[in-house]
Amino acid sequence: MSKYIYELTLKVRDYECDLQGIVNNANYQHYLEHTRHEFLASTGGDFASLHQQGIDPVVARINMAFKTPLKSGDEFVSRLYLKKEGIKYVFYQDIFRKADEKIVVKATVETVCVVNGRLSECVLFEELFKDFL
Repeated sequence: MSKYIYELTLKVRDYECDLQGIVNNANYQHYLEHTRHEFLASTGGDFASLHQQGIDPVVARINMAFKTPLKSGDEFVSRLYLKKEGIKYVFYQDIFRKADEKIVVKATVETVCVVNGRLSECVLFEELFKDFL
């Protein structure tokens, strides 16, 4: 059984590539963030309503290892699984080129919640993520 709990298929757009013809490194963070946002939406959460409730999940640390570059038009699958460590939610995210399942990026993203302006536990996330922790 796969360790991944969520996956999202995307396609590289021309403007995401640099002069070398490969995806610029900064765009991988966009792919990873979009995957986390879509995962949150799949659990019934949404960033706008969280913010209105005074809950702001933020990235505390990110570590990325680049393995194989993507090029314009490549389809890829962004997958994640999740662990809780203290007050941190740690997302383990991997991106694979769809054509051959070759690993593109391996990332670990540590997030925390700021509730009403203070670093805090997030009871709502406990509920939203209970089936995945």
